[in-house]
Amino acid sequence: MSWLASLRRRWRRPAPIPEALWRDTLAALPFLAALNGGDRARLRLLCQHFLVEKEFSGANGLVVTDAMALSIAAQACRPLLHLHGPDGRALRRAPDLLDWYDDFVGIVLQPGAVLARRKVHDAAGVVHEYTEALAGEAMDGGPLMLSWEDVASAGERAAIGHNVVIHEFVHKMDMRELQAGEHPQGAPTLPLGFLGTRDPREARARWQRVMAAHFDGFREAVSMAERFGGEPPWLDGYAAKDPAEFFAVTCEAYFVNRERFGQEFPALLALYDAFFLSARPLSA
Repeated sequence: MSWLASLRRRWRRPAPIPEALWRDTLAALPFLAALNGGDRARLRLLCQHFLVEKEFSGANGLVVTDAMALSIAAQACRPLLHLHGPDGRALRRAPDLLDWYDDFVGIVLQPGAVLARRKVHDAAGVVHEYTEALAGEAMDGGPLMLSWEDVASAGERAAIGHNVVIHEFVHKMDMRELQAGEHPQGAPTLPLGFLGTRDPREARARWQRVMAAHFDGFREAVSMAERFGGEPPWLDGYAAKDPAEFFAVTCEAYFVNRERFGQEFPALLALYDAFFLSARPLSA
């Protein structure tokens, strides 16, 4: 945790969020409106500080309104509500949970998905180039890009477990421990004593065992559906790309459609509860 950032937050008095704007934001996002009163108050506090610490900019003629910025802030802060700090320890003050997102300031909003050119090398060393439509992108140590069209549909798309804001901010959490040139692995910093483990190495091994088993099973289900025309899995098949995408996609569903997620992935539900609900209630 940054001591200076914590000190600034302690003395900061962020502007209050207008009641009507907050009410409209929750109404558009039922998975947030369903939170209990204490969690909604904590979320609102986090949003107030988030909006001070982040800078929003619109691209390709898009004008970012207060309502748009607050919608993103509320969804981005949802995973933080009962989380430990990024060093694995419990935090005394809720606003310091924003340290999970302290490696960047800028959030760029595009009107819709952005086409990006990609280049990959296969096992034989052959280069393949393709175009990918991006609804969002998180860059290690850099800004975050979101498609407003996708953000705006978050309330409707919760039924199928989709949420681009949570997806990209979970990537940011996963990227915190990366060294230069490394790729995220769907293994963020775990809380001390995670699931009764004795040290971080044991905790990481336990996390990876559960995640690897579910990732392999999901890839197999996607492959079977594609090859033999079976029913595809409920989750977005993009989760089969790699462990980092599997973590981000499953976190989307965990937060926006917990009931269905628990039916599909009961062991992951328990694992994610141990991670995202690791902290006792925090003070302001």
